[in-house]
Amino acid sequence: MRYFIKFAYKGTNYHGWQIQPNAITVQEILNKALSVIVNSPIDTVGAGRTDTGVHAKEMYAHFDFDGVLDNHTIIHKLNSYLPQDIAVLDIIAVRDDAHARFDAKLRTYEYHIHNFKDVFLKELSWYYNQPLDVSEMNKAAFVMMSYNDFECFSKVNTDVNTFTCQIQQAKWEYIGSRLIFTIAADRFLRNMVRAIVGTLVNVGLNKTSLSEFKEILESRDRKRAGLSVPAHGLYLTKINYDYIMEKSSPDRSGILFPDLARNEAILGKRYSG
Repeated sequence: MRYFIKFAYKGTNYHGWQIQPNAITVQEILNKALSVIVNSPIDTVGAGRTDTGVHAKEMYAHFDFDGVLDNHTIIHKLNSYLPQDIAVLDIIAVRDDAHARFDAKLRTYEYHIHNFKDVFLKELSWYYNQPLDVSEMNKAAFVMMSYNDFECFSKVNTDVNTFTCQIQQAKWEYIGSRLIFTIAADRFLRNMVRAIVGTLVNVGLNKTSLSEFKEILESRDRKRAGLSVPAHGLYLTKINYDYIMEKSSPDRSGILFPDLARNEAILGKRYSG
């Protein structure tokens, strides 16, 4: 059977999600935990990559296991085994051909900035104490949604066939004491969000005008865009799939079979909506 696992992690101590030689990654730790708990070798396939130091409030991966897993028991055992900076939120049986990466329809990121020195935000938000014109930054973010080629924000020499992305949301807002940028798209290029934030900060500093921002987008030249902001302010916050359904518990959701009766049989829970 194929399962989706929903989890979260603080990325400070990891060299990103994907397994690398001679570096500790979230995927390596999760694979080991799953293999120990189910007593069988498990290799997960993630919904995407995150760079060193980037966090995830919601991340998905899929894996195959020859048997039925008890959701509650496995989650409890995994969270007891895993380090404190990785938490499993859900495990759901899915179709045999479901794919955590290729079936994802929308991904949402946040970037957090604070403008006062706070020792408790050191690894969780970017400390930047220069005044920013948030209104101009939002105007530029809105302009960006009219484009679909974002080569100017992509890491150079990357192995992609297209730089096309469909951005559905891009906005800045103050939430509590932090300035947060939220962006949602069908896909993201490597380093894209951090490069966008760096460029929009230049707009907020009045170093880049709206017309110049458009020129950067149309240039497709990474050298003309802003610097890549620090990784520790970036969060992957949500991934959407076609068959995502909310359970009765508000903090747990899963990618399920279209057949509700099969969902109920597997998870022992009724669904509504």
